[in-house]
Amino acid sequence: MERSLSMEIVRVTEAAALASARWMGRGEKEEADGAATEAMRTVFDTVPMQGTVVIGEGEKDEAPMLYIGEEVGQGQGPEVDIAVDPVEGTNIVALGTWNALCVVGIADRGELLHAPDMYMEKIAVGPEAVGKVDLNASVAENLEAVANAKGKDVEDIVVVVLNRPRHDQLIQEIREAGARIKLIPDGDVAASINAAFDHTGVDMLMGTGGAPEGVLSAIGLTCLGGEIQGRLKPVDDEQVARCRDMGIQDVNRVLTMEDLCGGDDAIFAATGITDGELLQGVQFKGDKATTETVVMRAKSGTVRFIDGTHSLAKKPDLVIKD
Repeated sequence: MERSLSMEIVRVTEAAALASARWMGRGEKEEADGAATEAMRTVFDTVPMQGTVVIGEGEKDEAPMLYIGEEVGQGQGPEVDIAVDPVEGTNIVALGTWNALCVVGIADRGELLHAPDMYMEKIAVGPEAVGKVDLNASVAENLEAVANAKGKDVEDIVVVVLNRPRHDQLIQEIREAGARIKLIPDGDVAASINAAFDHTGVDMLMGTGGAPEGVLSAIGLTCLGGEIQGRLKPVDDEQVARCRDMGIQDVNRVLTMEDLCGGDDAIFAATGITDGELLQGVQFKGDKATTETVVMRAKSGTVRFIDGTHSLAKKPDLVIKD
């Protein structure tokens, strides 16, 4: 991949965030997602790359754009696989709450797991705890491992968990071990990435969420030197068959970073839609709007935070194609 792609991808996530933020707090999650998807697709068409969407808005018959298998980019330049989540946290945007993001991850062709839309059990940590956790270990053992790796007591550890009934047992075990919990309504990509930044106050993510989000998290953590492990959780024979079509014969196998995001290079960008621990959300100020984006590349290890000020008069459609 080329270095310039990092800044090109920032343009994509910025446009999507600006479009979806207009729907913040209006209770219309489909409209927010649709606006972000359309803006993202428009800007992708200006990027000099040969991209294939492998994590997208659904299958071709289910999504009008950014569907799995769709070709994006100008048709020239590096050949890459693309994972997108135009609005990571559609309910968050609809309610105007915390940590909604527009997310794009890219890697060299063939290096991303083509994860179907099913559940995945996950554990994610930052660089200090890489190699210290194990999805097959107990909750208490993983908490102790992260605490030791970070030089903390277990009581100091903050674990992010999606607030779902399926996590009642997990929540009980975390509390019994003495750690603290941050329950979130949605947005486990943000939580996974936050685990790699000390100032967010997040130490790890645990629990079951979407498999596509697990791949996006892996791209970001590859760039940050963190780690996520996953295990697909198919709920019926059809989903088991899809796993096997992907080459995963043993659905109980723990998927490592190399399984989720292989190769030696990846780029991850996320723009805040609403405020969060890591990024400030979009703010509209008359004919201007501001965004905050994090963009990182695995090969160089560079992490950049970019504050953008956008002229809405000059970019009424959020993109200048020339």
